[in-house]
Amino acid sequence: MIAEFRLPDLGEGLTEAEVVQWMVQPGDTVALNQTLAEVETAKAVVELPSPYEGTVSSLHADAGETIAVGAPLIAFEVEGAEDAAPEAPSEEKAQPNLVGYGAAPAASGRPARRTRRSGAVPAVVADAAVIEAAPHDVLPEAPSEPVVGERPRSTPPVRAHAKRLGVDLTLVAAELGDRVITRADVDAYAERVGAAPVATTAPASAPSAEASALADGARETRIPIRGVRKHTAAAMVQSAFTAPHVTCFHTVDVTAMMDLIAELKADRSLSDHRIGPLVLIAKAVCLALQRNPSLNAHWDEAAGEIVQYHYVDLGIAAATERGLIVPNIRNAERLGLAGIADALQALTATARSGKTSPAELAGGTFSITNIGVFGIDAGTPILPPGQSGILAVGAVRRQPWEYRGEIALRQMMTLSVSFDHRLVDGAEGARFLKDVADILEQPGRAMLY
Repeated sequence: MIAEFRLPDLGEGLTEAEVVQWMVQPGDTVALNQTLAEVETAKAVVELPSPYEGTVSSLHADAGETIAVGAPLIAFEVEGAEDAAPEAPSEEKAQPNLVGYGAAPAASGRPARRTRRSGAVPAVVADAAVIEAAPHDVLPEAPSEPVVGERPRSTPPVRAHAKRLGVDLTLVAAELGDRVITRADVDAYAERVGAAPVATTAPASAPSAEASALADGARETRIPIRGVRKHTAAAMVQSAFTAPHVTCFHTVDVTAMMDLIAELKADRSLSDHRIGPLVLIAKAVCLALQRNPSLNAHWDEAAGEIVQYHYVDLGIAAATERGLIVPNIRNAERLGLAGIADALQALTATARSGKTSPAELAGGTFSITNIGVFGIDAGTPILPPGQSGILAVGAVRRQPWEYRGEIALRQMMTLSVSFDHRLVDGAEGARFLKDVADILEQPGRAMLY
């Protein structure tokens, strides 16, 4: 019997997703919860596990194609399904939500990878930009002999790189054994065997930016607007035209903060924690929000209410290959410097790998964007939708400054806070910024909060 799997509700009100790549092809045998495909929503790349055990009959979408929630995604030939009694329409089983649905596999231990079939139809390749941005479920290493015929383990960027060089990952895996193949492994193999690069072509309906740039005589590059970039653009437009933005600037002498960071880095008991300027700034923000709750709030238009939060889910803007995302440190106000440092490090690593989940991007009560890493001094950040404040952190620079009646070289930083003027007036915004600045100028003042 043919059983169709429709694109499930991926949460957070998302209505569509783009197929990044297929992990199976028609004719493949799949097990329960085996990864079928990677799809990119407006917030994250998500792996879809199989709710059925059977044989893939057909794929209803190509890589790079956007489909709506509830639309057919893949069809299976399920053995024995025709013998089951049909359910009444009123008792139709609801489509499971996201990852982890379906019965648990009977076998325990390491999940099996898909067997590579000879003569199999190759997967339709999405454009290089999409593949480069997609994470992959890297299985843990196990000390075992390589299984002949299994799909080599690698990440989507490595597979794309190997394809461009004309390298067969199966041959690389035969030399390396049962471990994840890296880009360096591919390069070493290509140099050893003298592999020649091959041209890649994207579907005519969606030419890749790379293909366009390589075209002879090309004078421009067209990049499809989709995924995270599409969502970010829509969110920023909505925020800019619904919340009246006001931005305040303040230049701060952070010499004492930088001295404290140097002392903390020299403390062996804190050697496992990367405590830098952003960590201290995050802590200062949490303390300042206690005294200025209007910047840790939400304007509920539908209810006609201002919702003030008694916790801080601190958003940290992160620039990734897939665009700007703002994952959150949950209940940041409860964390000390070491806790914030660990959370920030984990958050950044996950964001850079492209594996930030929709749940990690949801919510957020106040955000920080660190434009100083780009050598920028100040800016006017746009509020994330639903938040009433965002702090932009500029670069730390040594420059002449008045200090105790004399001119001295001091370490200076410019802070800029944007806030929603519907629920935060100028005085409240200025007080918040001054509170943050006071803590950074004299970290000991944190003892007063």
